[in-house]
Amino acid sequence: MLKKTVVVTRKKQLPPQKEGEIDPKLLEVLLSVPKKDYEKTCFDFGVTDFRWMLKRINQLKKERENEQAKVVEKLENLKQIEVKPNGRAEFSMDMKLCDPNSAINLYKDGTMIPYDEDENSKHSLKKVGTKYIFSIRDPQPEDAGFYQVDVEETNVLTSDFQVPTVEFTARIEDTKAREDEDAKFQCVLSTPLNRITWSKEDSSIEDGEKYEVTVSEDKLNHKLTIKKCEMADKGAYYAIAGVTSSSAVLTVKDLGVRFVSGLSDTFANVGEPAELSCKLSSETSEGQWYKNGKLLTNDDGVKIIKDGACHKLIMDCCNKDDAGIYRFEAEGRKSDATLNIQDPPKIDTEALGNFSKPIIIKAGKNAEWKLPFSGGAQMNIEWYKNDEKLLPAMNVKIQTSAGESKLYLTKCQRMDSGEIKIKIKNENGTAEAISKLIVLGYPGPPTVPKVVSAFKDCINLSWAPPCDTGGTKIVGYNLEKNKKGTNYWSLVNPGGPITDTKYAVKDVFEGAAYEFRVSAINLSGPGDPSVPCDTVIARDPMKPPGKVTDLKLTSSNYSTFSLAWTKPKEINGIADEAQGYYVELRPLDCLDWTRCNATPITLTSYTVLGLKAMATYWVRVIATNYGGDGEPWGFDNYIIAMPPPVKPKFKDRKMKNFVVVRSGNTVRLNINFEACPLPEIIWLRDGIPVPKHVTITNSDKGSQLLIPTSEHNDTGIYTITVKNIVGQASFNIEIRVTDDPKPPGSVELDQNIPGTVTLSWTSSPDERRDDRLHYMVSKRDSFKRTWRTVADNLFNNKFTVVNILPGREYNFRVYAKNDMGLSTPAISPVFVIQKEKEKFKVNIPEPKSLDFQSSPSFIVPLKMRTAPHGYECCMSCAVKGDPAPRVTWYHNNVGLNTNTNYLITSICGVCSILILRVGPNDYGEYKVIIENKLGTAESSMTLNVRG
Repeated sequence: MLKKTVVVTRKKQLPPQKEGEIDPKLLEVLLSVPKKDYEKTCFDFGVTDFRWMLKRINQLKKERENEQAKVVEKLENLKQIEVKPNGRAEFSMDMKLCDPNSAINLYKDGTMIPYDEDENSKHSLKKVGTKYIFSIRDPQPEDAGFYQVDVEETNVLTSDFQVPTVEFTARIEDTKAREDEDAKFQCVLSTPLNRITWSKEDSSIEDGEKYEVTVSEDKLNHKLTIKKCEMADKGAYYAIAGVTSSSAVLTVKDLGVRFVSGLSDTFANVGEPAELSCKLSSETSEGQWYKNGKLLTNDDGVKIIKDGACHKLIMDCCNKDDAGIYRFEAEGRKSDATLNIQDPPKIDTEALGNFSKPIIIKAGKNAEWKLPFSGGAQMNIEWYKNDEKLLPAMNVKIQTSAGESKLYLTKCQRMDSGEIKIKIKNENGTAEAISKLIVLGYPGPPTVPKVVSAFKDCINLSWAPPCDTGGTKIVGYNLEKNKKGTNYWSLVNPGGPITDTKYAVKDVFEGAAYEFRVSAINLSGPGDPSVPCDTVIARDPMKPPGKVTDLKLTSSNYSTFSLAWTKPKEINGIADEAQGYYVELRPLDCLDWTRCNATPITLTSYTVLGLKAMATYWVRVIATNYGGDGEPWGFDNYIIAMPPPVKPKFKDRKMKNFVVVRSGNTVRLNINFEACPLPEIIWLRDGIPVPKHVTITNSDKGSQLLIPTSEHNDTGIYTITVKNIVGQASFNIEIRVTDDPKPPGSVELDQNIPGTVTLSWTSSPDERRDDRLHYMVSKRDSFKRTWRTVADNLFNNKFTVVNILPGREYNFRVYAKNDMGLSTPAISPVFVIQKEKEKFKVNIPEPKSLDFQSSPSFIVPLKMRTAPHGYECCMSCAVKGDPAPRVTWYHNNVGLNTNTNYLITSICGVCSILILRVGPNDYGEYKVIIENKLGTAESSMTLNVRG
């Protein structure tokens, strides 16, 4: 029932368009148009770029198709609403309903509108088969709107009907065109429109190969071009804008007969048929054939056939004289073509059949082929064997004449068997013929015999036929045996050839070991024997052995490890004696086991070679005998390819921890260590990574530090750290890069206490960059005339020399001293205390009691010092007091006077303490307390230990 009730219902409204967003109506319409019309539809809604919507459109379309599948079986060919030349607005679709009784509803702007089958009604539906056509009679501006067709409650078609207010300022006009010419219709509108509808009678016209639709920039001029007019293009054409239309007639003028398809150049072989054909546009037209300008008839040995509009010229058997230029003429129209006659090589059918038969000969015999041929032009003959070109040689001879070619192969061998081919070529083509050469010979060896089973009185063997049968059928086999320990092979089957590929050998002795070999026999005789099989013992089957025990790793390194195990025990009826062993290996990241030995070993130890350093492996051992392999037994944990773990340790017991190098020389430190697995080696200078110009070379047994050209700033404490998974070890080496010291400055002399002289001097320029630089003072007097060191290891710029006697001249030298040696000396002025000579006179003074006693005090107190680790350190002070004060030294408030590790002296008021080798324990406060009966005084300082 297509009749619908007049009850008006509302369809759910689309949301209104928001500013800056796409009109929701556009998305609904796009779901009902094919992809090729997306751009045109979007342009009607004012959207110029729609690519960003494609993903959303595809998703919505898939959801809509899923909904439609519930009510329709097929839905295609959806057409948007258009005004037709008959004045009706129509939209249609091809649809097959799941339920023929499903309700079909039509909505306009969300409101259901009634329709029926009467074409005179305002809204009607016409159904032809599965095609549904909705139409609006006499559409008016008020009919514009958003139309939707639903099956039940599912939308199947959406169309936006727009009725613009427009008139034709210039209508399309009748036009004429000749065949193959273009025809044009043009109109002008009063209001700009993006597009109008062009149609021919009731069919809409789309832009494409046949039609070109164009619009001017101002959207007022619209043009339709019909390309290469044909007679079928004539008729009425319509331009429809809104609900207004304009029509005109196209007249196409017939130009008379023409060629629908002309003649084509043709090639034909001598003795074969040839045909030239063409087709006219008229079936009634007659024509004539010409060869080289001469009229042809059926009497000229050709057939002239007319089949409607098709015209043919046929030659049943071509010869070279038939070549030429042929022409067909009809009512002033002409078409030319060239017929080329070729004469390629040809082989007689009977000769080809004889040539194709295989040639069968015995080894050492000759083979011959010959093949006659015919054809024009010069021939090029080539012979091939197994696709390799044959050239004349000792055993290859080729003879060729004008009509025949022969091939001779002499003293053929088995390897010469194969395909023989001849190629005959000329400029017009190629002919080929193929034959076969079969050279008969002795067969090749069969496969190695396989021991199927062995018993004390019978051994069962099997083998496979040889790959090379010698060119003939294998008629049997000879089986031979050899008792282990002898060189004699005896025939197992003296009664005749074995026709099967298996045999049971019963002529054996229990416990004896045998080898077997087999040879094939064909019509030419027996061939070479096979490789002997493995030794087999005539005895009843054995049980596989049990598991090995006491599996252990005896040694290992980075590429090998050695294993040892105990032979499995024999258990009567369950496990027999092991006759050999397989060692299998599996990397940790692999699932397949690999056998290290292809053949069983008899020893209960094995060394696995070719391992990757530090790789991890699972290892197992399998015992085996003639009864088969036993169960594998392996380690509970994987094994690492490395020597036994060793905590890093340094091997040189007398390694230097202090190195002095002259600036500019090479520094090379070689440190030997022992560690496993391979350790990580880190070098630091003063706690930070070594500079880039320092080269570090590491090996598995040591490390070398190399400074090619040392500089002062390379001085520092270098630390090497060797660590692995077991532990780590470190060692410090102080490298001091220095030069010969520069001398100190001028020396000044001062006498503060009689019998002493105090030297003071300006520091050496090197003192700032060399904290180990110190000074040495030497003395020479006019009496002894030799230089004597009076002070060394001075880290200050002043020293008091005692025991200065009057009347003698004293010379002093001050040296700067470092690890490289002494500088040139700084020389002091000559120092002398004049000895006064007076007349001897004795004055006896009046007795007078004098008191020279005084409390103790410091003339020169202790000063703070910084001493390098491992060096000497001397600390001194000058004191006075009467009576002479008692001097006591303290370190962190612990008395030192009785400590034999310190050298304490007190000479003429100069008190000194000497530390022979400064260590970390020497750091701290040093204090001197002097005391007599009149009082007490003290002086203290702090000693810092560097490095």
